[in-house]
This record gives sequence, structure tokens and C-alpha cells, in this order.
Amino acid sequence: MSAAVGEQVSGPVVEVRGLSKTYGVGAAALEVLRGVDLEVGRGELLAIVGPSGSGKSTLLHILGTLDRPDSGEVRIASRDPFALSAEALARFRNRSLGFVFQFHQLLPDFTALENVAMPSRIAGEPVSQGLERAARLLAEVGLDSRSHALPHELSGGERQRVAICRALSLEPELLLADEPTGNLDPRSGERVLELLLELRRRRGTTTILVTHNPEIADRCARVLLLDRRQLEEVSRGSRDASAAAPEGPTEPRVP
Repeated sequence: MSAAVGEQVSGPVVEVRGLSKTYGVGAAALEVLRGVDLEVGRGELLAIVGPSGSGKSTLLHILGTLDRPDSGEVRIASRDPFALSAEALARFRNRSLGFVFQFHQLLPDFTALENVAMPSRIAGEPVSQGLERAARLLAEVGLDSRSHALPHELSGGERQRVAICRALSLEPELLLADEPTGNLDPRSGERVLELLLELRRRRGTTTILVTHNPEIADRCARVLLLDRRQLEEVSRGSRDASAAAPEGPTEPRVP
């Protein structure tokens, strides 16, 4: 029996078999992925690297159900998301997946607090509950004093921290980060990376991070290279204390 949306399950969080994706048809066809296999265990921190245009973002978008494969099997938290109805898929995406993009994608007319609470609002939870959880998350990343600021009033690093809080607001099964420091200066990028690693260590969220930066990849416990349309493991084993097995929540999970 499939797990309910948002319900934690045992076994791998991500299982991919024979994944292929081509854009266009005929002479204009561009094959991006071919026969990709991938398995990611619960609490794992994985980096995907590769040259520009190799399909890293395409793979992440498929794992995040923002795009569909042409063939192959994808299971996230023991479910086939592409077998769901459009409505059920939207619920699954909102509750089970968290996204952090290179550009923060915050809603410009909403405060930091309201942006972080948005997934809760979309899920139909009481407004007060979503705002309370959002306030705790912002405090956790040192932004409690900036909770009522609009995105344009925040620095680049602050905006990305808000985006991370939003991605984690419903405690997703899987966090997907696509070049999360790529639009930041080195100092801000380092702070955001440290925050991602620390939050993953404390919360135990399974995390897949796409990057072209070898220094960032080296902070992850496992690194895969995507090139010539296929994945190849290039290193395994923790090289950073924050990439070790997560210690799990240090306090009761946010309701």
C-alpha cells in the first residue's frame, strides 16, 4: 500500500530507474537524460555535479515533479508521483517536497513571515498555525527581527535564508536545492551553505543539492557526476562533520 502524503516511510526516499528525457522532436531533438538510475537514502546529503547544460536542473525538476520524464520509474517516499491526479500531485509537491532555487523566488508583495507560511496556507492549515511555525523557523536562522520585511528590503543572503525556511516549513521528505548559492557573493554563499548543512544535520531532511562548485560538493557525503546524459558516482563518505549522519531533531518536531 502506498504511503499517505506527508507520511514518513522506511527505505530509500528517492528511487529512480531507467529515467530518460528528451526535448524537441526530429532533427531538433535534444536528449538530456538516458537510463538514469538513482537511489537516495533517508537523511542522506547528496551533491550532483556536472558541466553546464548536462541536465542537472532537468533531473532536479523531474525529482521535484516540476517536469515529467519520457520513460523510466520515479518513486519519492515510496510513491509514484506521476501516477497521481493533478490535484493529488499538487498536494504531494507542497507537503513532501521542498525547493531552494538559485534565485529565491519569494513573493514580492508578502513579508518574510508570510512567504515562509505560504506552503501551510496552501495546505489549508489554520493561518495562526502557519504563522507560528514560520516565526519559529525564521528565529532558528537568525531572521526573527526581519520577519516583517518585504523581499526587496532584505539582502541576498537573507532572502535565500527565507527561501530555505519556506522550503522546510512543512518538514518535507525531500529537499531539492538547485545552485542555492550561485547568485550570492562568496561570504553570503558560505553562510547559506553552512545553514543548509546545519539544518539538514539537525532535522535529518534528505537533501539533494545541484552545484557546479567543487568546494560545495566536497562538503556533501556523496557526490554524483551527471555527464553524457548519465549519472556516475565519483565519491562517497563524509568529508565534513556536518555531512555526517543526521542527529535528528533536537526538540519536538514542529506541529
